[in-house]
Amino acid sequence: MKVAIIGYGKMGREIESILIERGHNVSLIIDEANVADLNQENLNGVDVALEFTTPSTAYNNIRKCIECGTPVVSGTTGWTERLEELKSLCVEKGSALFYASNYSLGVNMMFRLNRRLAEMMNRHPQYDVNIEEIHHIHKKDSPSGTAITLAEGILAEVERKSGWENPTLVEFNDEGEPIVHSMGEAAPENIAINSLREGETPGIHTVTYDSEDDLLQIVHIIKNRRALAMGAVIAAEFLCGKKGCYSMDDLLQ
Repeated sequence: MKVAIIGYGKMGREIESILIERGHNVSLIIDEANVADLNQENLNGVDVALEFTTPSTAYNNIRKCIECGTPVVSGTTGWTERLEELKSLCVEKGSALFYASNYSLGVNMMFRLNRRLAEMMNRHPQYDVNIEEIHHIHKKDSPSGTAITLAEGILAEVERKSGWENPTLVEFNDEGEPIVHSMGEAAPENIAINSLREGETPGIHTVTYDSEDDLLQIVHIIKNRRALAMGAVIAAEFLCGKKGCYSMDDLLQ
């Protein structure tokens, strides 16, 4: 499989290592210094592209791949209000797109457990629910895409909740250092998603159901970026040769 890597930070390098381990050929690497090289000429012959960049660049990167007919796997979060546009373009162009907010196989099992637990908890209004996500200080979007996916799963099942909000907000100063602002509690009808940024933490997500009498949590802890990179490479192998739009639900069927 000939692969393009779009975004050559820590995640991109981890993906490259796994691709080589699994016998694939990395034929194109795109980073900030050579964005113009993401073009039809360089994408010719590429079987699949893996895109892990930033919220401000992901849309254009993915669109370019779709327009060039190159299947693309993306895990960039913080921009997905435009994801449906790209899905429509993908169908129109007869290309292929695989998107997930998190490529850890364990997290995607958590998504399924989360939906089932929310369905059961819908009958027990004495429990309030909140989400906490902890990531490394370099992560620019807040809350995480994974936390939003968890919230959406709960909202689909728990009738007493109508939305989510981020009462613990992370902003960044001019030096790129995170500043945490506590905004108070979420409105009763909303799910609170609290975001923290600590050191080099790859990712911890916790869903908590709390009552006056007890507390129930489901937690997923990513130990290293390899868990994410491996899932992304497996998704690329799955997408190679296909057309259409896919997610981790398709991969894990």
